[in-house]
Amino acid sequence: MSNTQTSLLKSSRWKPWEPVLWLIAFAAPVLMPSHASLINEIAIVALFAVSLDLVLGYTGIVSLGHAAFFGIGGYAAALFAKLVMPDPLLGLAVGVTTATLLGAVCSLTILRGSDLTRLMVTLGVALILLELANKLDWLTGGADGLQGVVMGPLLGRFEFDLSGRTGAYYSLTVLLILFVLMRRLVHSPLGATLKAIRDNRLRAMAIGIPVASRLAVVYTVAAGVAGAAGALLTQTTGFASLDLFEFHRSADVLLILVVGGVGWLYGGVAGAIVFKLMQDALSSITPQYWTFWIGLFLVVLVLVGRERLVRPWTWLPRRGGRP
Repeated sequence: MSNTQTSLLKSSRWKPWEPVLWLIAFAAPVLMPSHASLINEIAIVALFAVSLDLVLGYTGIVSLGHAAFFGIGGYAAALFAKLVMPDPLLGLAVGVTTATLLGAVCSLTILRGSDLTRLMVTLGVALILLELANKLDWLTGGADGLQGVVMGPLLGRFEFDLSGRTGAYYSLTVLLILFVLMRRLVHSPLGATLKAIRDNRLRAMAIGIPVASRLAVVYTVAAGVAGAAGALLTQTTGFASLDLFEFHRSADVLLILVVGGVGWLYGGVAGAIVFKLMQDALSSITPQYWTFWIGLFLVVLVLVGRERLVRPWTWLPRRGGRP
């Protein structure tokens, strides 16, 4: 076994704290039943953030239009439930498939041009879909949103209750399954080539890595995962609106990765937890100015650094007298 294979095998092993983290996550809706809806939102946002981390943190592709896949997955699942059948799992599969197909088409747009070009192209796709959803009001409900989305019981047994517990477990389960698959992907030889492309695309091409196909694959996979997050949101809330495509969706998920860290799948999960908890707490205290405090936190995070903010003891001077 080569050194590269040994390194990949070692990095793919689960750390002792990882199962504990997921056990706590699945126990949270029982321990905090009044916050089940918030837990559901955190799981959905975490899945969305992890999908962006695939293309940003592991491949180096900056996107301002990731909400396009989130929104198309959400609308596809909602329309399927309203017009065809209300089965949640089939609706989720429809949402994922639709977003994956859109990602496969849009992957052709990121293979050329500079980073600025990709930013504008990805943003343009989201804006186009937003306007289409607005104009096709006979299908999507337009500015009023798609109402009357009623989901059937999950697995034919578990009804989506008002407390949100079923939705929370549904979203957590989908998050765990897709997280495990993405974790397997980034620790595979394919994932190693993605990191090589991120670090130096020209060098990756020189050693024979098919850069174009790798970028297309990871962008398509990330789109499908983002579509799953959008489908979960519309299924657990019973509502789809133009807000799914709005720019703030893409901006918020970028901020979440800034908080949690890029190039580390748990960064999306950690960032989602911090962001949603801060949003929930601050909006209840100052409904009009909660964005100011989140912005201030991000400024402090960038100026101080994530490591020094999480580990305050690093502020203490060392023996040499230097901090």
